[in-house]
Amino acid sequence: MILADKIIENRKKNGWSQEELADRLGVSRQSVSKWESAQAVPDMKKILQLAEVFQVSTDYLLRDDIETMTAPETPVDSGLEETVRTVSMGEANAFLQHNEYAATTISTGVMLCILSPVLMILFGGLADAGVIPVRPEFAGICGLVILLLMVTAAVAMFLSTSMRGKPYGYLETLNIDTEYGVSGMVKERRSAYADRHSRLLILGIMLCIVSAIPLLVLQILGNATRSNVYPIVGVTVLLVICAIGVKMIVLTSIRQGGFNKLLEEDDYTRLNKRAGKFDGIYWAVVLAIYLGWSFLTFRWEFTWIVWPIAGVLYMAYREIAKAIVRSR
Repeated sequence: MILADKIIENRKKNGWSQEELADRLGVSRQSVSKWESAQAVPDMKKILQLAEVFQVSTDYLLRDDIETMTAPETPVDSGLEETVRTVSMGEANAFLQHNEYAATTISTGVMLCILSPVLMILFGGLADAGVIPVRPEFAGICGLVILLLMVTAAVAMFLSTSMRGKPYGYLETLNIDTEYGVSGMVKERRSAYADRHSRLLILGIMLCIVSAIPLLVLQILGNATRSNVYPIVGVTVLLVICAIGVKMIVLTSIRQGGFNKLLEEDDYTRLNKRAGKFDGIYWAVVLAIYLGWSFLTFRWEFTWIVWPIAGVLYMAYREIAKAIVRSR
């Protein structure tokens, strides 16, 4: 057995991803990847470190004729679950098919949540301004009914996706190993999607940033003409543009996340799985804050700022969570 195979074997026995092994050795994940693919050989200092973290001898690592080792079978200070689940090619393809469904459904549900107050704001505002011959109270009630129906549809989408995804829940909780050819297939599909992922992500972010421009322009027009109609239209346009941008971001992020789940990379390394144990609670609290603030103040043109702030704070939360997991 050559050195590359021994590194792979011992890394997986300890339940570590390439990124986690790289962190322990103070090198990049790409370096570990090159060692495991026999494209490069670690220097003697790294050999000594590998022997230490794997608890094996340097002779075992360096000599191809030595196939056995004295390292313990249980993981050494991995802090991660010992259970390893093997993923077959069929399971990987089925999961990627489900992930595409989840990306479309969840992103549409999120878009519906953002769009839900649009008609309520528009009908209520136009009725107040006398543009439409309807009493403001009636227009507000109609808008509220539509809002509740859209939120209900979105929740149904989320629940449907969650139930359909239960067979693949182990990808977020257990250590996984893939059968021969699975990693190569996933990497090939991720590489083919990379350009589209970048385009959707950049376009979605740009739409969220520029979504406030129509509101500012129409607000100026409203002040100049002393009309309340322009600001109302500006708020609805802001929410529509923001909803489209967020849908693009969520759609492509879930697609990319599906590839990374199977490869145990980025947010889905074994360390991050433990660090992200309470992600669902975090985003549930964010949603509660957004809806609570919005319904109490009815200032939907401002409450959307909750989401970009939550995104920035989420990155800080994950880094803190990973530091706590490492310390354990």
